[in-house]
Amino acid sequence: MTATAYKVRPGGSRQLAGTGTLLRFALRRDRVMIPIWVGVNALMILSMPNTLENLYATPAERADLIQNTATNASFRALIGPVFDDSIGALTAWRVGVYAGALAAVVSLLLVVRHTRDEEESGRQELVASGMVGRRASLTAALLTAAVANAVLALLVTAGLAGQGTSGALALGLGLAGVGMVFATLAAIVGQFTESARLARGLTAGLLGAAFVLRAAGDSASDDGSSALTWASPLGWLENLRPFAEERWWVLLLFAGAALVQGVVAYELAGRRDVGMSFLPARPGPALGRLGTAGALAWRLQRGSVLGWSIGFFLAGVVYGGLTEGAADLVGDNENAREIFERMGGQSGLTDAFLAAMIGMLGLIAALYVVASVLRLHGEETSMRAEPILANAVGRLRWAAGHLVIAFAGSALIMLLAGLGFAVGYGKEVGPILAACLVQLPAIWLIGGLTVLLYGVLPRAAMAAWGVAGAVLLIGWVGPALDAPQAVLDLSPFGHLPKLPGGEMEWGPVLALLALAAGLVAAGLAGLRRRDLTT
Repeated sequence: MTATAYKVRPGGSRQLAGTGTLLRFALRRDRVMIPIWVGVNALMILSMPNTLENLYATPAERADLIQNTATNASFRALIGPVFDDSIGALTAWRVGVYAGALAAVVSLLLVVRHTRDEEESGRQELVASGMVGRRASLTAALLTAAVANAVLALLVTAGLAGQGTSGALALGLGLAGVGMVFATLAAIVGQFTESARLARGLTAGLLGAAFVLRAAGDSASDDGSSALTWASPLGWLENLRPFAEERWWVLLLFAGAALVQGVVAYELAGRRDVGMSFLPARPGPALGRLGTAGALAWRLQRGSVLGWSIGFFLAGVVYGGLTEGAADLVGDNENAREIFERMGGQSGLTDAFLAAMIGMLGLIAALYVVASVLRLHGEETSMRAEPILANAVGRLRWAAGHLVIAFAGSALIMLLAGLGFAVGYGKEVGPILAACLVQLPAIWLIGGLTVLLYGVLPRAAMAAWGVAGAVLLIGWVGPALDAPQAVLDLSPFGHLPKLPGGEMEWGPVLALLALAAGLVAAGLAGLRRRDLTT
């Protein structure tokens, strides 16, 4: 490919010309995605103080929590150490690492979406042929991520100011810092691969490595001083210590990492042609080896299935290993016991803990099925579906390849999660596997709704992420806030039997399966009748 010619706007900067226009366009495109995911993250954080006040109402209960956490390496690996017994410090401890990881995920997705995705689809070359600077798209993508992280920081700071202004500001800035570190990291990774899918996967893999480093460091130390903890941006957020004599200098690590990575990304972006990469894709075989639409779908999604499978198996091992210590951590705290029972059923603390953790993995698996189904939307809007459908491949046959991977893949990752629980816990293999598989009707219902949106209202297909985010928020926050049953029933997961320990109820399960099948059928019928994006 020849280098793209860049025209210069009179009086403007050659490298950044058009940045403002691209930024406004990016914010308009993400006017649904950014508010939903920033709102979900903020609500998860802001709901925690009230929950913790109900759980640990007295200084003695909070002291017991700190003592139990300090002596339980597994829980430190999962959540991190506690640095103070104030409600603000407990809030930062309970949700800080996971809120930071969510901010990182949203940031990397935004940057890849507005850089490598645009190049892969060919739209970036069209834009670059106008009066747009070479680095304008990258700048607009990073500014979009910065806007999302700034809004999150503002909401967290304002919402937690009652717990302490300085602590709220530190937590808000720390979360934004984690987001920008992974935004600039995604900008670098995007220079080395021609595939947006691979850029997202590699950056998400680096986020997973950061979580593992932080977990390994915290399991070895109860004060966050391990070198492994300091090697992870999530460990920096922890060591910022919001609401616990804040270490403001830690913010310099975030600023320095984002600045250095941003400079590297800018330098690399200026040295390559649009659509190319420093590690070009290997040429395919002279004769094609993909004989069916299903084989092509598997080739496109196999990396995602593998990554989710490994992640769910490891998560099952970790949560299974924590099961024996759940009773010790809860102790005599009746409020904590009630929350676990609301999440997992009334069958005893151990079974309730297992059911609650399996239910959380089910909620996360709903994100997988949404992403997998929406691969159809990505193939269509990037114009890769049109040449396939121009041949002897019908729309339903093409869609079926991706849908089989979406629905069967969700069953696979839940099965692997159950096997992980069995490895970590070492007991009740059959009941645990049944508890994991019983999550599938609710997961498939979310997938069916995604198929319906894509098939009937393709422009609104991305709203499926909002549905998945709302369901995740209800399942995560609802039981902790003792939300009314009417609110919990808005989520399909609220109608599932609480296994293991509870009684199997086939009525709701079969109803959810039937509804999911109906949504898929309606979505495919809409896909057959509407025009494709061309």
